[in-house]
Amino acid sequence: MSLYARLQRAAFLFLMAASLAACAGTNGSGISPDGINDPLETQNRKIHEFNKNLDRKLVRPLAHDYANAVPDGVEESVSNFATNLGQPAVMVNSLLQGDLKGVGVSALRFTVNSTVGVLGLFDAATDMTVVQHDTDFGETLFVWGVGEGAYHELPVLGPSTARRTTGRIVDLFTNPLSYVLDSPEEYFGTVASVGSGLSARAKFSETVDSVLYESADSYAQARLIYLQNRRFTLGDEAADAEIDPFELDTEGF
Repeated sequence: MSLYARLQRAAFLFLMAASLAACAGTNGSGISPDGINDPLETQNRKIHEFNKNLDRKLVRPLAHDYANAVPDGVEESVSNFATNLGQPAVMVNSLLQGDLKGVGVSALRFTVNSTVGVLGLFDAATDMTVVQHDTDFGETLFVWGVGEGAYHELPVLGPSTARRTTGRIVDLFTNPLSYVLDSPEEYFGTVASVGSGLSARAKFSETVDSVLYESADSYAQARLIYLQNRRFTLGDEAADAEIDPFELDTEGF
């Protein structure tokens, strides 16, 4: 696909996603007193069960096999490589948010890790005290004033909100590298991201297992953790209510 065609597709999808965000990203009146807006809970729970089965039968055993087979240093390098390839998209989103400092930090990290860090295999920037900077188009929408929208769980990808899902769509096209790399190089980042995800699943296995397989209501527990973490990350002081984690294990299906 030519560079012009790629840019055309990206522009179209950007406009489509922005329209979806405008329609679905309002907080509305459907938020419960506990701060959760989940009008699609019935469908979400079905997808959650699908994701649990996928994790139990495929992702968890594959993650453990990956962690056992691949040396720790190689795992770390794969994760570093994936993170580094994502930095140009972080620059774009930082710019869209008006965060010029974030643009500079991401540009510096990408430059240092791509050179001194040997194409990002080593996190030389952190060793040089250049702090990690991360953001996404979901956060860009938050900065632009788009509301969180309804909670929903995505197949394979897991917990999300209307705003974050829209951001995920746009993030597929915000990385400038995707327009300059040809096949097969353009897929290196995807492969590295899968490896990084498997490493994370193995690293936090006890925590993830306790949520998915030991909670009285794994769906509610995962929803709580996701919303609290996402709101905290965004500094969303406009969240309508605090979520009480002590109520979760008393909830039924």
